[in-house]
Amino acid sequence: MKTTEEGGSRYEPIPCAVYSTYELAILRRRDLRLLWREGSVYYRLPVTPLDLETRAGEEFLHCRLPSGSRARLRLDYILRADPI
Repeated sequence: MKTTEEGGSRYEPIPCAVYSTYELAILRRRDLRLLWREGSVYYRLPVTPLDLETRAGEEFLHCRLPSGSRARLRLDYILRADPI
């Protein structure tokens, strides 16, 4: 599994309410079950959100995966985020 990086398709801004969901999960140290895509591959995993980043007009979620490794996911590739 790769982490999503800039340079793919054009970034589509996400709604402010969704961004706030990620902010609150980080502040409250709450895990999320995410569904996201990387090209034609879809992932559904629990993650621990760590930080948000904006770079070159794109927004990313830094998170820890169940394996313990870290990922950097482009926010518009995340299709669903549910609290655990």
